[in-house]
Amino acid sequence: MESSINLLHLFAISSIFFYALAVICAIREIMYSRTSQGSIAWLLSLFFLPMPTVFLYFIFAWKRLDDYIEVRDDISQIETDVLNLHTPYVDGTASSRWPVHTRIASIPFLQHNQCRLLIDGPAMFTSIIEGIRTAEKHILVQFFIIREDSIGLELADVLIERAKAGLHVCLLYDDIGSRALSTQYLSRLEEAGVNVSGFNKRHRLMRILGPMRLNYRNHRKVVVTDSKHCWIGGHNIGEEYLGLSKEFGHWRDTHVKVSGAAALAATLSFSEDWQFATGNTLQLELPASFPKAGGENVMVMPTGPADVQEDCAISFVESISRAKERLWIVSPYFVPGIEVLTALYAAALRGVDVRILLPEKADHWLVWLASYAHADNLASHGIKVYRYLEGFLHEKVILVDSALAGVGTVNFDNRSFNINFEITLWFTGKNMVQQTEKMLLRDFEGARRTDRAELNNRRYAFRVLAQAARLFSPVL
Repeated sequence: MESSINLLHLFAISSIFFYALAVICAIREIMYSRTSQGSIAWLLSLFFLPMPTVFLYFIFAWKRLDDYIEVRDDISQIETDVLNLHTPYVDGTASSRWPVHTRIASIPFLQHNQCRLLIDGPAMFTSIIEGIRTAEKHILVQFFIIREDSIGLELADVLIERAKAGLHVCLLYDDIGSRALSTQYLSRLEEAGVNVSGFNKRHRLMRILGPMRLNYRNHRKVVVTDSKHCWIGGHNIGEEYLGLSKEFGHWRDTHVKVSGAAALAATLSFSEDWQFATGNTLQLELPASFPKAGGENVMVMPTGPADVQEDCAISFVESISRAKERLWIVSPYFVPGIEVLTALYAAALRGVDVRILLPEKADHWLVWLASYAHADNLASHGIKVYRYLEGFLHEKVILVDSALAGVGTVNFDNRSFNINFEITLWFTGKNMVQQTEKMLLRDFEGARRTDRAELNNRRYAFRVLAQAARLFSPVL
């Protein structure tokens, strides 16, 4: 009898405890919600099933980014210097032509940059390694995934070499994407003088949850040398990104090397992430000037969950809405929200040549299935959907008319638009737009278009699975 009473007491106390936590989570969800659909689902689950839901809420939804907002609000000396140095290079014409992008980005379009598309891993990795080896003052490296394979070891070797030569070297990695990195790998870098940090290193909640902390990842891939050159795009560091994986074979991806004032904007993005991760402000010697002849207009746009509004989604929806003749989108993960779908349908109704290029191969089955459901819906409405056949497609590119091109880390899904830290390079210059067009035309040649016959011949079981996976779009 006494043991039964004790069990009842324990059950009552635990119920009160979990309901108290559920109330805290519910209040936070109400105060910081961005979408009513997701919030209502969380609130109902917290009310009816508080015990498992509070754990899930801490893993997936508890947004603890106040420190990042404080970093952004606290204009450090490096940020002040960057903003001042950018002033003579601002392209007022491009910035006024794209006012939404300009308001979203911390720094507007900058002119006189030299840009080069780096198509596929070997070109990207060779360019970055050469840039690191020829750097003179500082090297800033940031990747979502760093593998401890031959490519990751080569990167570590060259960073160690430059750190021993007296350069200021920083390596920032995402704790989840690079969770397989060993202590030995990181210690070797630190012992050689490389400043190393995980993005969530000093944030206890995110560290305690570890690999379970699936949301609010830093998905950016940025390399900066001497704040004169930067590399941004879709590649991570690993053998598969150089096409050496037996499973995926050829890995189709795109990076861009930019030399000029835009590298200062990339420095600013890295410095914010570094200060959030370490609590330390970067002290770097910045270039006093850049060549002012020719070159490209470039905007560096970091976006993420610490933004006051949905900056990433707004910038891409605005780009889609501005299309008059052509809208080409390439993404490995295509699970768009209703705002993107609406903009795409509207573009098609305007008579715009809307093309979506997606991978034929899958690396994440649930996302792949959901993307099939979304893509099939688009194809049934007359939008041209292509599947890339010559390996795995991982590039993230958008081309709007002959006016705007974007290359970066953003996938067309809710995670990139609202949950992850991302970065995009936007170009308005004729040369980069034409280079991007030429590159995408080659990609379309290696793809097949989804036609109505294929849609009609889909197995019913596959269609059910794809539509079921689509229901998970908000969390994919």
